[in-house]
Amino acid sequence: MGGHEHHAGGGHSLPGGPLPTLVAVAGLLLLAVAYLLLVRRAARRRPAKGWSPWRTASFLTGCAVVAGALLPPLGTFAHGDFRGHMLQHLLIGMYAPLGLVLGAPITLLLRTLPPRRARRLAGLLHSRPLRPVAHPVTALLLSTGSLALLYGTPLYDATAARPALHWLVHAHFLLSGCLFAWVVAGPDPAPARPGVPARLVLLGVAVALHATFSQLLYGGFLIGVHAPIDQVRGGAELMYYGGDLAELLLAGALVATWRPAPLRARMGGLP
Repeated sequence: MGGHEHHAGGGHSLPGGPLPTLVAVAGLLLLAVAYLLLVRRAARRRPAKGWSPWRTASFLTGCAVVAGALLPPLGTFAHGDFRGHMLQHLLIGMYAPLGLVLGAPITLLLRTLPPRRARRLAGLLHSRPLRPVAHPVTALLLSTGSLALLYGTPLYDATAARPALHWLVHAHFLLSGCLFAWVVAGPDPAPARPGVPARLVLLGVAVALHATFSQLLYGGFLIGVHAPIDQVRGGAELMYYGGDLAELLLAGALVATWRPAPLRARMGGLP
């Protein structure tokens, strides 16, 4: 366990001071308001069908989870304790993306944009340049594979000393988490999304990688993390059990949002 020692970059303040956190939370609030305005427009355009309140609740919950992870008390706890950091990582990188993706924001845009712009967006979603980005392997590497980079190198310690890097890591995990959730269980259209069996295999690989990383972290083999041993082991346990729960929820979402191909064709490919 020689790599586990207290690093001086801790403290119990928000990284970079309160301003970046307030800006991020204000951005989340604007995102939630924009979503609600689009929901209102969708209800006006198609009053008979409207918009699912479950999707609205899911998207707003995702925004609230990110805000709760950034604001005190968790935001300050995470900056001084590795266990808080891991809880923050799970909320931002796994739980919030599931809520945001199940809110089907792309479908909402397709329903509310003018027809010409909606066709452009639909064309972009199925364009060749987007296919490598939305490929399951890319999503897996960006979301789960980046754990090795964060915890197996000096990157984690660097985030404690450099607020800009700290926020970039947050943004990466949120966006990569959304990408992974979208590829695996998103109700929104996606380019060349694989079948359900392939996505279940992908999810199984993610579960195995999370379990491996958490066990290595608990055993002290990822020497890039310099924090007290009890914090590192507590964080590893959070990664193990919290990651399993998040991926179980993602599997449930995959089953809940899956439709047989004939039904999907009759509905025009939109959820």
